[in-house]
Amino acid sequence: MSAQTGTTGADLKLIDAYWRAANYLSAGQIYLLDNPLLGTPLEAANIKPRLLGHWGTTPGLNFVYAHLNRVIKQREAEVLFITGPGHGGPALLANTWLEGTYSETYAEVPQDARGMAKLFRQFSFPGGVPSHVAPEVPGSIHEGGELGYSLAHAFGAAFDNPDLVVACVIGDGEAETGPLAASWHANKFLNPAQDGAVLPILHLNGYKIANPALLARIPHEELDSLLRGYGYAPVYVEGHEPEVMHAAMAEALDGVFDAIERIQARARSGEDTTRPAWPMIVLRSPKGWTGPSEVDGLQIEGTWRAHQVPLSGVRDNPEHLRMLEQWLRSYRPEELFDANGAPVPELGELVPPGHLRMGATPHANGGTLLRDLRMPALSEHAVAVPEHGGSTSEPTRVLGRLLRDVVELNDAQRNFRLFGPDETASNRLDAVYEVTGKQWQGETLPVDDHLVRAGRVVEVLSEHLCQGFLEGYLLTGRHGLFNCYEAFTHIVDSMFNQHAKWLGTHRKLGWRRPIASLNYLLSSHVWRQDHNGFSHQDPGFIDHVMNKKAEVVRVYLPPDTNTLLSVADHCLRSRDHVNVVVAGKNQTPDWLGPQEAALHCARGLGIWEWAGNDDGVEEPDVVMACAGDAPTVEVMAAVSLLREHLPSLRVRVVNVVDLMRLQPESEHPHGLSDHEFDAIFTTDRPVLFAYHGYPWLIHRLTYRRTNHNNIHVRGYKEEGTTTTPFDMLVLNDMDRYRLVMDVIDRVPGLGPRTARLRQLMTDQRTRHNAWIREHGEDLPEVRDWSWRS
Repeated sequence: MSAQTGTTGADLKLIDAYWRAANYLSAGQIYLLDNPLLGTPLEAANIKPRLLGHWGTTPGLNFVYAHLNRVIKQREAEVLFITGPGHGGPALLANTWLEGTYSETYAEVPQDARGMAKLFRQFSFPGGVPSHVAPEVPGSIHEGGELGYSLAHAFGAAFDNPDLVVACVIGDGEAETGPLAASWHANKFLNPAQDGAVLPILHLNGYKIANPALLARIPHEELDSLLRGYGYAPVYVEGHEPEVMHAAMAEALDGVFDAIERIQARARSGEDTTRPAWPMIVLRSPKGWTGPSEVDGLQIEGTWRAHQVPLSGVRDNPEHLRMLEQWLRSYRPEELFDANGAPVPELGELVPPGHLRMGATPHANGGTLLRDLRMPALSEHAVAVPEHGGSTSEPTRVLGRLLRDVVELNDAQRNFRLFGPDETASNRLDAVYEVTGKQWQGETLPVDDHLVRAGRVVEVLSEHLCQGFLEGYLLTGRHGLFNCYEAFTHIVDSMFNQHAKWLGTHRKLGWRRPIASLNYLLSSHVWRQDHNGFSHQDPGFIDHVMNKKAEVVRVYLPPDTNTLLSVADHCLRSRDHVNVVVAGKNQTPDWLGPQEAALHCARGLGIWEWAGNDDGVEEPDVVMACAGDAPTVEVMAAVSLLREHLPSLRVRVVNVVDLMRLQPESEHPHGLSDHEFDAIFTTDRPVLFAYHGYPWLIHRLTYRRTNHNNIHVRGYKEEGTTTTPFDMLVLNDMDRYRLVMDVIDRVPGLGPRTARLRQLMTDQRTRHNAWIREHGEDLPEVRDWSWRS
């Protein structure tokens, strides 16, 4: 055995054989409908009618996987493999089948000729599996269909996983994306004393779909300076000849694993607490490596033409069919698989034992490792409400104290983190700093607040990184919360898409165990971004979320502090959901006591009997509905005006916490039956609905309801500026005076006898406009308003 590489010539020959087997299985998935062992000459009938898949990145992925197997087995290392390049599905399917985890997971795809045929047929085939490394693939936590998130996922997985090495292959096309470019900075947050390690493997195969890759075309010195500037110590494995490349990769992996062990040992002994230069590998190999070098006079291997299917029209072109067979036989499958189609025993010598196989690691099926959060009693944090609306509090500040206790109660388990883009204190969750700090490995200065080497809070001014860290953390069996300004959560729209799609598929796979939900807290919301202006005013993330599968998404709009606590407690305990909670950080009336809040949140929506004056026997004249803290205040203020000026008008107040309750039960698990909906909202009375976001969403959720034609919604209609809080409501016609006018206009028979009241409401809006322009603040009766029962 060489002391330099830790490998013998026999080891390298075995790795090469394993690599050839994986390449053969990968190419077979793209092309073969049957005849998996090439027992007879290939015929057109053996070829799939539609050739779908991507060959270009696959041999490089197989190369890395085979070499990692050797290291894992020799060192008994725990390694999680993350596939960044898009469409790497053939490689991971091939490798997990070779190591046995695929057949253990899917008994219908055994390690024999029948199973190989099934493996080939199902790939990118109707009723089969996708071309990405999707949830169906054992050992995966990252789909790779949309590029840019692999490295953030890797670091999220490594947090609080001290014995784990996350090997993250980054495609050179992927490396051009903004999220990936920011992700290089994640090493400034990884603590070698308590976290695992991330091994980035930048795979430069030169091309994307049709263009050269940037990082593959800059001079070596520039690339090296870039990576070292990010804080890494790159090791280069470059070439084409398999024999040379195998030796170089083996040496590189031994070197970087040694470096990781040294870094962690020195940090954990207290010998060195400075930020290390973590090792990484730059692998430069041809795109479509080992595939056809030339087809129809055009170069394939090493060019963009190898990206997808190097040989097309195989069914109709005898020459292409001959070339395909020659290509497949170049891997010498007769040496790699026995007569029954099973991998020969020699290949099994490279496979790590049991759960150390990368397809079997429990870290890729995080629900198997998940432990329940220890939660504080809500009674310890609930605000006392002796009178409805008689006091005020700051909802997210109180929530911060609950999260502080969550951090403290789970400190020993180290399974909860709070992520945010420099907004934890701004969103008034800063009570958490009483028990933890912000994890930070960079330079610190005396003026810095709460920066520590090991903390439960991670703040970085990149919503992409916050989301990616949290997803990786959740998918590997932990819990967390992402707090963000509402308007800028849109930055992760696409990342949310991918996670929601992952969960939708994950929930259907019986072998994947439930994971903790992805929880968003959206604060500094549209109605209180009056000081920051139009750029900070956008409630549309809710609309985006509502497009996803009903079994996955939930949206909550708690109207006050106690309802926020109840919702947060529920969300932090939940599994396999994306929970979006929108809550304000400013002083808000306390509408419900703790027990009332718990009941109201359990119902999801309900009639506030104490706020209205319908007796429950006769139908109300009008239903005043609200969803969100600011809309609730305006509805309650409008109701108080109606009580004062139209005391005989029967008003019912309905508050909505769980937006999904508005949908029919056929459309969402939380949906109300038509009978329940009609009982609450009536079948024929005007419903005036003040809603936190864009008003058309309420119409979309209720369009099938009996009384939909009578539902009139007020909400944000893209009117904003730097102004006063109440003026934001006036600009969007959701203020109390406008709501009273709506009642007058829509309740039959009120118009003629309420002309003076309507004029008064119009005058109040006019007076408001003049007042704020003279005084720079809201009218005293608005600013100092409070509910009186």
